[in-house]
Amino acid sequence: MPVHVVGGGLAGSEAAWQLARAGVPVVLHEMRPVRRTDAHKGEGLAELVCSNSFRSDDPEGNAVGLLHEEMRRLGSLILGSADRHKVPAGGALAVDRDGFSDAVTAALAADPLVEIRREELPGLPPAEWDSVILATGPLTSPALSEAIKGLTGEEYLSFFDAIAPIVHRESIDMSRAWFQSRYDKVGPEGDGADYINCPLDKAEYAAFIEALRAGEKTSFKEWESVPYFEGCLPIEVMAERGLDTLRWGPMKPVGLFDPHAQRRPWAVVQLRQDNALGTLFNLVGFQTKLKHGEQVRIFRMIPGLENAEFARLGGLHRNTFINSPRLLDARLRLKARPALRFAGQITGVEGYVESAAIGLLAGRFAAAERLGQAAEAPPPTTALGALLGHITGGADAASFQPMNVNFGLFPPLPLEARLQPNARRPLKGKQLKPLYAARARADLTAWLGGRAAA
Repeated sequence: MPVHVVGGGLAGSEAAWQLARAGVPVVLHEMRPVRRTDAHKGEGLAELVCSNSFRSDDPEGNAVGLLHEEMRRLGSLILGSADRHKVPAGGALAVDRDGFSDAVTAALAADPLVEIRREELPGLPPAEWDSVILATGPLTSPALSEAIKGLTGEEYLSFFDAIAPIVHRESIDMSRAWFQSRYDKVGPEGDGADYINCPLDKAEYAAFIEALRAGEKTSFKEWESVPYFEGCLPIEVMAERGLDTLRWGPMKPVGLFDPHAQRRPWAVVQLRQDNALGTLFNLVGFQTKLKHGEQVRIFRMIPGLENAEFARLGGLHRNTFINSPRLLDARLRLKARPALRFAGQITGVEGYVESAAIGLLAGRFAAAERLGQAAEAPPPTTALGALLGHITGGADAASFQPMNVNFGLFPPLPLEARLQPNARRPLKGKQLKPLYAARARADLTAWLGGRAAA
């Protein structure tokens, strides 16, 4: 019998791929285009609805970069497709979103063990489906949401994700703006000058903040009390927290030098390439709930964007996730109904890569179970294992909130590992990140070797 995967986003696509790679038949259910969502635009699998960035690709100094490396080693479809469709983005891994989605869709459609069904699951899966992965993401249909809520007895925790605007490259005034990566950092497919930077002086910045605060915003009435995820705050919410909040957030000027004015600017808006042709750029960190007309008016106050033409304006969509530490076991199965696994953003991980990573693990666990093998989790010292451990028990269920992968989720390094020859005191902070990465790399190698031997 096949394993059923519900949801064709990043997590569901990755789960289906891992099942097929293990030789297990899979039926992938995707409701688009039968039922549309408020955020998706097309019909492709693994469509990116917000940023086109998979964030840092540095495996030594960044936990998400380490997660990239681990997923590549486990044959990830999502990372493989991202690598084939990179666009310049400094030290980040960013993709041409259409090329990326097309590649994922084509790979799964061509696999003889994968059947793609375009249909909505109106409620819980039928009882005869003895192995199901629910990877319906933050846009789970209302009917399925209610069915899961009824089964678990848990109230959903909800918040909004915000989508950043995209600008046509040719409409940006490069006599005001310039190309540069922060600290001239060279990353995948980049050359150290991957971002377009628009500078603001002190007066321009103050006027911009005031406009953000006063701008007319979309009202969600009864949804207004829903908390935002701190890592994806709308820009106007950040502006309301203080005059300098944005200047030391997405608009920070550090590591940049304005060649036109021959000085470091007071604040900077960065734009990142959004497609392979380099014709579209998105405003980094500019998620927003401003009304569309207000977005055009206010964002054209930014030097260099006075005549900006927008390919897409920002927006918001509702996000839902379950209380995974309370509801799921260590192999992502629902305790109340073990035939159901959950994967992706609905489990309370935040970010494209993290969502795909949990899909990867769910697919491998389901495949092992179907084949009668031990479903062994990666060590907690790896990025995959640390993320899994956090959502299946490491987090406090009473205060559970979405989380990106970070080195704070990893087991602490022993004191002897933090001591360096002739050092007066143990290493700490950023100095420890390469040590965490080295340990993770070694432990993943040992885990993979042990699985191969078994």
